Amino acid sequence: MSGKGRFITFEGIDGSGKSTQARLLADHLRTEGHDVILTREPGGSPGAEEIRRLVLEGDPDRWSAETEILLFTAARRDHMERTILPALESGKIVICDRFADSTRLYQGLSRGDLRDVVDKLHALMIGREPDLTMLIDMDPETGLDRALSRRGTEERFEAFGTDLQRRMRQGFLDLARSDPDRFHLVDGNRPMDAVAQDVRAVIEELLASVD
Repeated sequence: MSGKGRFITFEGIDGSGKSTQARLLADHLRTEGHDVILTREPGGSPGAEEIRRLVLEGDPDRWSAETEILLFTAARRDHMERTILPALESGKIVICDRFADSTRLYQGLSRGDLRDVVDKLHALMIGREPDLTMLIDMDPETGLDRALSRRGTEERFEAFGTDLQRRMRQGFLDLARSDPDRFHLVDGNRPMDAVAQDVRAVIEELLASVD
């Protein structure tokens, strides 16, 4: 395990329910007496939240893929320094809605062959992977319908449409296959409570293995 604490991330396409599952897990672990930090990316620290507004609001074509990669890396660095690492060092469980895997796909693959750039920047400026990544798998069309139904201002990537959703889903599945020790795949095409039960079972096994 990394450091004293446990670092758990949730990944998946837009509308997969990962944010809800991250919140439900945090609530459950707190009722069990654990000290939990629930955070998100991009964001999770004051500086990173400012960058979030730059990249998730407005015209989908306002930034080049290269600029997005730099913005997301800057946000992640601030997030790590000010939120994630201090919490882990104090022994807390950190649950993060999205992390570097999202950047590897959304910026690294969806808008050009820039995955190598993403990985190099991650190694240079971040240098840490989660202890466990929960991948909530979801039908792309259903996920997009859910995401757009939120009708919020943050539709930066939902605006790319169903084709991006399909490519991102396959990309996440490929990532999971490439790192089976870190990823755990959960079928998100089921009732929320059933998904949450599966998530809790995986996390309880993780925590038991390091107690």
